[in-house]
Amino acid sequence: MAAEQAIIIRFDYGLDGLTPFYDLSKKLASTIKKSGLGEYDGHEMAIDKSDGFFFIYGPNVRELYEIIRHTIESTSFMKDAKVKLRFGPPEDGVEEINFIVS
Repeated sequence: MAAEQAIIIRFDYGLDGLTPFYDLSKKLASTIKKSGLGEYDGHEMAIDKSDGFFFIYGPNVRELYEIIRHTIESTSFMKDAKVKLRFGPPEDGVEEINFIVS
């Protein structure tokens, strides 16, 4: 059985309304579902709308990130988001790659 891999994206938000956030959430969920490469597991948003997270899982996070990369990079509030690609379950010693969206 393949280890569960994850994409965790932390972003600064700070916009007044939540429409752009929910629009991106729906777009990510749809793109991932259509690809069949993984699962969009949801999101979190701070009560004050200052920041949030997206959670995505699948057997190959490099391939999975490639199908959402353009959507992430073309969304203004995702600039400087912190992306973590985790290549296994959430435990010590699991390989991770961390980078910032430009």
